[in-house]
Amino acid sequence: MTTPAPAPRDSSGNPSTQQQPDSTRADPPRTDSTRHASTRHASTRPGTAGPDNPRAGFARPRAHRPRWFVAFLRHPSALFGTAVVLLLLLSAGLSFIWTPYDPQRANPYDQWLSPSFTHLLGTDNIGRDIFSVLLVGARVTVGVALGSAVVAAIVGIALAALGALTARWVREGVAVLVDVLIAFPTLLIAMMLASAFGGSLLVVVLAVGFSFGVNIGRVSRPELRRVRRADFVLAGRAAGRGPVRNLTTHLLPNVAPVFIVQLSWAMAVAILAEAGLSYLGYGAPSGTPSWGRMLAELQSYIGIHPWSVLWPGLAITLTVLAFNLLGDAIRDVTDPRLTRAPVVTA
Repeated sequence: MTTPAPAPRDSSGNPSTQQQPDSTRADPPRTDSTRHASTRHASTRPGTAGPDNPRAGFARPRAHRPRWFVAFLRHPSALFGTAVVLLLLLSAGLSFIWTPYDPQRANPYDQWLSPSFTHLLGTDNIGRDIFSVLLVGARVTVGVALGSAVVAAIVGIALAALGALTARWVREGVAVLVDVLIAFPTLLIAMMLASAFGGSLLVVVLAVGFSFGVNIGRVSRPELRRVRRADFVLAGRAAGRGPVRNLTTHLLPNVAPVFIVQLSWAMAVAILAEAGLSYLGYGAPSGTPSWGRMLAELQSYIGIHPWSVLWPGLAITLTVLAFNLLGDAIRDVTDPRLTRAPVVTA
């Protein structure tokens, strides 16, 4: 007769409560057949890697679109503005390789032809195809818009940086200078420069770009001063980054939405200013197809052939409206103060 083994006791003589492993309940040995069976069952489960499905354990990367981009695509003003701007760029690019007729060739036998399949928009007082002139005039519009945007960006960034990142006396001087310059209208500055240096597209680009660059500097300066107090900017300064590197790395990317909106409006103002100055004789030189010059040449025939003035006026109106709506849409989807959900109070 065997006696049970005494229960283990701790150092004080009391029975120990720690459970001992039961040697009588040993797991059965794992054979090759059971190992292969478990592997086979694991490989059949979806999302589990195995010999039959070696790539199942790797998750496929999903295409992620930014939230502002999705909101931009759903914005009706953005769709209209983008469509018109793309049509403008397509027309300007197409005019370099193809036009239905030579926009500079006058044909007295084709004066004042009505719109038809031969001449889609008709002809003007000297027999030129209006559609061809509009296509070539789109080059001037795109060139003035892009050139003015580049000049406005350079002037605006320089004034905003001087007014936000320099010493106090420099900031105050820049603020006074901006307030003085912004009092002069864009067209007045362009007419002054055109009177001094002669009318040309370069004068229009410089005048509009400088005038709107002052406005961009005034609007962007408070944004730069707000961002410069952020923790990541202070950390970059503590890490030894200079002011120029901080400006290009941290400050400008955080105020980019403000710049983009202002530049879109600057393009609209540039197109309108070019048309107005060309209408007054200070814009595109004689012989250069331009929408504003078309209005100036055809205005005396508006009572006899109103459709000839309709097409350049409609092109200018739609283009300026498209850039304005595009700027408003970019502001709506990038400004967190406008996209934030309203707070409902009882």
